[in-house]
Amino acid sequence: MDRLRDLAATSAVLERAKGVEMALRGCSADAAREALLQRAKARRRTLLEECWITLGTLGPAVPGSDRTPELAVAGPSGGPASGSTVPGVPAASPAPDDVPAALARLARALVRVASPQELTRCLLEHLGPETAADAVLLYARLPSGALELVGQAGVEEALAAQWQRLPPVSGLAAPDALRAGEPRWLEDFDRDRERYLLIGDPPERWRSRAWLPVPDGQAPGFCLGVLRRRGGAFPPDDRERLLAVAGLCAGRLRAFGARQEPAGDADAVQRVFDALPVGAMLLTPLRSPAGEVQDYRIDAATEPAGRATGRTGPELVGRRFLECFPALAGEPLWPACLEALTTGRPYEGEPFAHQDVVAGTAELATYSVRVAPLGGGLVLTWLRHGSSDRQEQRLADLQRLGNLGWVNWNLVTHEAGWSTQVFAIFGRDHALGPVRLTELPGLCLPEDRPALARAVRELVAEGRPCDVPFRTRTPVGVRHLRIAAEAATDADGTPIEVHGFVQDLTARRRVELALVESERAMLSQHDVLRAERALAAQLQHALLPLPKGRLRLAGLRVEVSYLPAQSGVHVGGDWFSAIELPDGDALLVVGDVAGHGVDAVATMAQLRFTAKGMVITGSSLTGALTRLNTLLLHSRDTHGTATLVLARYERARHRLVWAQAGHLPPLLVRDGTARYLDRPRGMLLGATPSPAFEEAECVLRPGDRLVLYTDGLVERPPENIDRGLERLAKAAAASVTDTPDSLGPLLATLLEGEERRDDVCVLDVRVPDEAA
Repeated sequence: MDRLRDLAATSAVLERAKGVEMALRGCSADAAREALLQRAKARRRTLLEECWITLGTLGPAVPGSDRTPELAVAGPSGGPASGSTVPGVPAASPAPDDVPAALARLARALVRVASPQELTRCLLEHLGPETAADAVLLYARLPSGALELVGQAGVEEALAAQWQRLPPVSGLAAPDALRAGEPRWLEDFDRDRERYLLIGDPPERWRSRAWLPVPDGQAPGFCLGVLRRRGGAFPPDDRERLLAVAGLCAGRLRAFGARQEPAGDADAVQRVFDALPVGAMLLTPLRSPAGEVQDYRIDAATEPAGRATGRTGPELVGRRFLECFPALAGEPLWPACLEALTTGRPYEGEPFAHQDVVAGTAELATYSVRVAPLGGGLVLTWLRHGSSDRQEQRLADLQRLGNLGWVNWNLVTHEAGWSTQVFAIFGRDHALGPVRLTELPGLCLPEDRPALARAVRELVAEGRPCDVPFRTRTPVGVRHLRIAAEAATDADGTPIEVHGFVQDLTARRRVELALVESERAMLSQHDVLRAERALAAQLQHALLPLPKGRLRLAGLRVEVSYLPAQSGVHVGGDWFSAIELPDGDALLVVGDVAGHGVDAVATMAQLRFTAKGMVITGSSLTGALTRLNTLLLHSRDTHGTATLVLARYERARHRLVWAQAGHLPPLLVRDGTARYLDRPRGMLLGATPSPAFEEAECVLRPGDRLVLYTDGLVERPPENIDRGLERLAKAAAASVTDTPDSLGPLLATLLEGEERRDDVCVLDVRVPDEAA
């Protein structure tokens, strides 16, 4: 026992001395041991004595100071080694690019660290100014192959807890570096995020990273991560420095001892899960810095659990839950997991369909899921239903979706059976049980009772099938139901059992009644509209009679066309007037009243007769428009708006004087060329009490053609009206005939294949050649 105690003490001192030597010189463990042996032999000391002397050269810490105690390394003669630090005398700070000096400073600091956590803090303190490091992580390999975070600096506790354990799978940089035994330099963020799952919340927080396996003579057991906010490549000096730092950490980490799995290690838990016959997973919540659960880490999984994703159970371990089951993020299971985690109460879910991957082929299966809290995590289990279970579930779904349920009556034993849905349809308590078949009519409303009672008697006595609608009163109101049933008979043909179904038709019946009422209302409204259209058409015909053939006014030939709208049941307010005045001139008017129906016809008549009366009695065109505007503004019953073109042709001077109120300009066709007259100023009638109107004039020549029209001729919603005006100009220019019915072909060209949504009114004015 004494020898064993001495050996243990000697080993502890030797390991610490080797760690100091490795930290100071950046050498391997074997090289450190050899250096101690050589110095002990040169000074004629035992190895243990040399170790104690090496450890005894640590200088004391200065009270009240954060400076790391200095270390004097003895040279071969016992004095300070060349380039070493004398105790009590601070070393000069090396230049930033002096890698050996920086490593010497770090080595002196590492001697004093007592845990991996202190080691990462020390590394960040020294690497931050030298390599722009913003965070340092240290992972230790566990016997199971997973990595566990044993030290971190520059990282929040919540993020460290989220990345506490890394599974031995591909797609993670730290395990990859340990497996290969080579550093991984992650210097292109966009490319690296495609290769690896990057640490960070968000990962963009650190644009470049380095993962360095800590050399240990055999397979590396630690991986050092250096994270930087700035992107880009690590300079060669920084790479050299970081590789040397990883070597410095080796001896110090060996002194801390090997990392052991916790008592309830992952292997033991996985072995328990391997013995379970159902799909199950052990989930550990991964929280954001604010404490909200963002995902779950799968710490153990059974083989059936992996089957749902096409993987084995162990292949799921270490992965994110949403990585394996992304479709469940929007399903009820996700909030159920959060609720179970918060309240501590288990959750039993409804059966759901999920696609399994079997031999590379997707297969639809039905599962029931259960979530139970366990410690700080969750145990998620689910059961795959067999064909009989699925059939029963489908029957339940059918009854629920169709709002129907099955019923059964034994006429010999007088036993009755109802499905759950039938109780829900009747609003009947399950404790009361089903009613007998002969008592079923008693659940009907009195008006429907005789018909159902007669059908039940015929069913029981003669075995005649029935399909009867009836109404019943429930706690939620009157429901419209239907029962369809048939009888099973014995060898003599006597009914012995009745089976069938009851269906709730309330929703469909309400829709049918609503449709009937809507149809009645539509028919009534249609009759009213037809009567109104007939009345408006009669009024329009009486107030706006169409001339038969061409009119001859003041030497002009005028052809008139009025086409009512083809869609809708209302009559529009388009109108015209073409008369010869007492002085031999001609008055030409085209107007359009806003709206349809009787009111529009009444306004049209008012404007038509008033305009003719004012011009006949000597009013100017602009004066007439001003008075018509006043008339519309002060008409209580017919207040509205209207557009208008008012033109006067002076026969003696062949001059056309015209004014307009918000109307489209007349079209003049001369020598095969069509153009629109420049519009004088004018505003919509009925829009403002103080409008401004101006007159314009144009001299007409023999052979000229003037077209006045309403917007129904050129409008084709939703196209721009300018296209309609271009269409009219081209058609009028192409129409060179001057026959008594020359307006017809023009209208046919413009309106062919189009359903007229508005009335069309046109005045086609021709200046005969002989008028010259």
